[in-house]
Amino acid sequence: MEKKLKFEELEISNNLKRALEEAGYIETTPIQEQTIPVILEGKDIIGQSQTGTGKTAAYGLPAIEKIDKNLKSIQTIILAPTRELAIQITGELRKFTKYEDGVKCLSIYGGESIERQIKSLKSGIKIVVGTPGRIMDHMRRKTLKLDDIRMVVLDEADEMLNMGFEEDIQTILSEVPEERQTVLFSATMNKRILDIAKKYLTKPVSVKIEAKQLTVDKIEQIGIEVKQSMKDETVMRLIEVNNPNKAVIFCNTKRKVDELIEILKKNGYKAESLHGDIKQIQRQYIMEKLKRGDIQILVATDVVARGIDVDNLELVINYDIPQEEEYYVHRIGRTGRNGNSGKAYTFIGGKEKGKILRIEKYANTKILYGKIPTAREMDEAKAIKIVNKIQKIIDNEKETNNELNNEILEKLLEANSIETIAKALLETINSKKVIKISERSKIEREDREDRKTRQSKSGKSIKSQESGYIKLFLSVGKKDGIQAKDIVGSFTANTEVSGEEIGKIKVLDNFSFVEIPEQFQEDIMETMNDKKIKGKEFNIEIAKA
Repeated sequence: MEKKLKFEELEISNNLKRALEEAGYIETTPIQEQTIPVILEGKDIIGQSQTGTGKTAAYGLPAIEKIDKNLKSIQTIILAPTRELAIQITGELRKFTKYEDGVKCLSIYGGESIERQIKSLKSGIKIVVGTPGRIMDHMRRKTLKLDDIRMVVLDEADEMLNMGFEEDIQTILSEVPEERQTVLFSATMNKRILDIAKKYLTKPVSVKIEAKQLTVDKIEQIGIEVKQSMKDETVMRLIEVNNPNKAVIFCNTKRKVDELIEILKKNGYKAESLHGDIKQIQRQYIMEKLKRGDIQILVATDVVARGIDVDNLELVINYDIPQEEEYYVHRIGRTGRNGNSGKAYTFIGGKEKGKILRIEKYANTKILYGKIPTAREMDEAKAIKIVNKIQKIIDNEKETNNELNNEILEKLLEANSIETIAKALLETINSKKVIKISERSKIEREDREDRKTRQSKSGKSIKSQESGYIKLFLSVGKKDGIQAKDIVGSFTANTEVSGEEIGKIKVLDNFSFVEIPEQFQEDIMETMNDKKIKGKEFNIEIAKA
């Protein structure tokens, strides 16, 4: 297996490495491996790479590393074709800068109050991500200072040109200091892009990453909307219903891998883990066990996805949606190989449908939505498994003659009918059921509660209209000068949640409510407990009905 460059091996700060590890970034993608060291050296880059290959980290990490914290001015401008991409980029950068004090990022785009953006630009922003049109608006108003710009990034340059931003781009590149570093990324390379590169880039290094092609003919791809708290039980149900001989479950962090392995083993499954902390010789040993069928389930991070080469792998479960679209290709490509069929399930949280759309676009595929298996479906699957097991024993019995079994059967027949004996044996087999989930388990109860919440007209329920979200109470409000944007800014600056993932915000006179994805609850509750919003101390707790 080809050795991949790890983020911990890069010449970047320990604070950046810490944030990357917490976010589940272990090994670089090809575009990151080939461009990050070059950008860190200060060279210009022309990168040809599809969306979803990890471009944001490819240019974002060097941009953050190069920030001079002693300067209070803007030092990097990142141009993006749409507001959605600008928001997405800013969210990623804020994850990276979690432990980088003084490195603040801001996205600016049309459709939002320019006065609010002007105010934010005065708050010590170091990196600005924006659409060319809105960047130009601020340049004309003299509200965006370009004197200390050290890096300009053009992300999805071909899209910006297709949208008519060529003149704006050329104006921006003409106005920034000549000695700045310029990084250009594009999915395609046409004459107009090459002309811009020739005019505004200095001895650029060219990097081209071929798009990954996903062969999906034999892979059934299914997305399941599920709350974070329901994921573990959903894993059990999918395994029980599908009954795979070999399966791989992918998680984004080592911590989750270890937690899930413990749960699987407690439920009687033969399972092993693979992640970056496991030595290579141990990895090979575990892979051999999976190939031989000594273990049924492998739980892994993306760091080992490319190295999983196992025939007859029937099932892949994406416990977390991968950090990059390219990782999805590597993950589900482990099944449906050599003419065999396979299934790939992906768990989808409250506001993750946009990520699924990006995966579908990148991989030129379609992910169909399915439902969590019911307890009844599990019983049916269990029945099929028992029938097959018994039939296999019967078939083998024709070839062998077990004298002890014959003696036991003769004694049983002396006092019982064949039907009575068969029922008793089935009861014995069923009593060994590993997963004891009642017909009205937590999943069914949660589903009923969600329906009640949607049907309620009292407005007293604290359950979000969107599954997977919880409501938090903050003891600051309008009288403290707090606005919704202040809450978003504080949360995204101090925790792993991005602005687009935050749900509804309601700011009242003396307090506020904010909805956040359940998976961020622990991080936000712990991190924000001693933080301030606009200089105001506050208490944070789960909202009460």
